[in-house]
Amino acid sequence: MGDVLAWLLFFFILIALLVMIVFQLMCLADLEFDYINPYDSASRINKVVLPEFITQGILCLLFLVTGHWVMSLLCVPYLYYNVNLYLRRQHFVDVTEIFNLLNWEKKQRLFKLGYIILLLFMCLFWLIYNALEDDEEHHF
Repeated sequence: MGDVLAWLLFFFILIALLVMIVFQLMCLADLEFDYINPYDSASRINKVVLPEFITQGILCLLFLVTGHWVMSLLCVPYLYYNVNLYLRRQHFVDVTEIFNLLNWEKKQRLFKLGYIILLLFMCLFWLIYNALEDDEEHHF
């Protein structure tokens, strides 16, 4: 039962990451279609960048602590990329450069979205697998 609860926690953390990335993509799309000004778009995106980084770091740490080594290793490239952005001080969107870097920012977040979706499907698989395995044990 504990493994199922752990996978359920991982699943909801991944959903939270997914929501944060989709929110950033929506802000960039709104900016691209002139529904929002650059300052508002940058400030909205910048408000969720650090929570996204922290949430992803916690997820990687939880995978490591609970002994799910493969999932932890799959999280490492994304964590490395986020830490690298943070250390180079490139994690925030610059208001003055947002139009010049709009395509890059969208591509970056779409790649993150694809990566999170892959992790989400793997997490969902292991959640279902462990739930069925747990259910099998109770019948015998």
